Amino acid sequence: MKKRLFSGIQPTGEVHIGNYLGAIKNWIRLLDQYDCIFSIVDYHAITVELDPREMPQNIMHVATVNIAAGLDPERSTLFLQSHVPEHTELAWIFNTVTPIGHLERMTQFKEKAQLYKHNINAGLFDYPVLQAADILLYKAEVVPVGEDQVQHIELSREISRKFNTRYGEVFPEPQELLSDAPRIMGLDAKNKMSKSLNNYIGLLESPEAIWKKLSVAVTDPARKKRSDPGTPEICNIYHLHRYFSSPKEIDWSAQGCRTAGIGCLECKKCLSDNIIKELTPIREKAKELFDNPDSVQDVLRRGAERCKEIAQETMKEVKSKMGLHLGLYTEPSKI
Repeated sequence: MKKRLFSGIQPTGEVHIGNYLGAIKNWIRLLDQYDCIFSIVDYHAITVELDPREMPQNIMHVATVNIAAGLDPERSTLFLQSHVPEHTELAWIFNTVTPIGHLERMTQFKEKAQLYKHNINAGLFDYPVLQAADILLYKAEVVPVGEDQVQHIELSREISRKFNTRYGEVFPEPQELLSDAPRIMGLDAKNKMSKSLNNYIGLLESPEAIWKKLSVAVTDPARKKRSDPGTPEICNIYHLHRYFSSPKEIDWSAQGCRTAGIGCLECKKCLSDNIIKELTPIREKAKELFDNPDSVQDVLRRGAERCKEIAQETMKEVKSKMGLHLGLYTEPSKI
């Protein structure tokens, strides 16, 4: 039997090439190797303030784009986290075996607490426990993540060990699987690509919009004019070439930069052409799906049905180990 893999994506708006390179493209490569379960994690998304009127369209956008990009529903399971209530049920149980000190050490909580000072809520603090429940509810052994999530997977292993030690063996210890593109920098070349920082290229953007963004993207600061040689290794445009361009074009970009044989605009134009070439089929497939939203909702419905079956079996086992199984009481009137 294939090992089970779990990963999630938040429905927080437009999917960009950072999501595509760091997560989605990696997921697609793993479809035939693992029993893949992917969740749109809407409960995680609400740990920050969001407009509830936008949530349904964000969920549909993320589901549609993932399918259009190649997340084949015939070879994987895609579902909405809130459609399977056992996620939050198991998270509560895991809260009882998770030391507060472990959560206080989470780097991502500290970063988000700084970013959202006006809304440091308990959900933000408890985020890694729900993430552990997401993974372990399906007894997933493999979790593809970016480097910023490794600490959370380590905590998931610790929660698994603590539960198993206290109540008996139920859960595996999941292992992280780092992406080939663990950190995609934004067009500002300073921060990770992000919608909130507006330093991204959306997966469904038009060719004109892609070129407009790339034409003003930050390059090697040493190249103030075309005749100045540069250092490709410190140029974010060169690093993006490595994901979208051919080996020949990557060499052309590197040598042209070092010798000032090409200008930054020429380098960007080549990258733009290659990004457009790769994203055009995705954009066209997404349009077909947007025109037929029932097909996407059907994928999510079937995904939830399968995941509910797995989740309910896991929770039966968990409750039996903990002495919480209501099957013990055949006559409620005597409780």
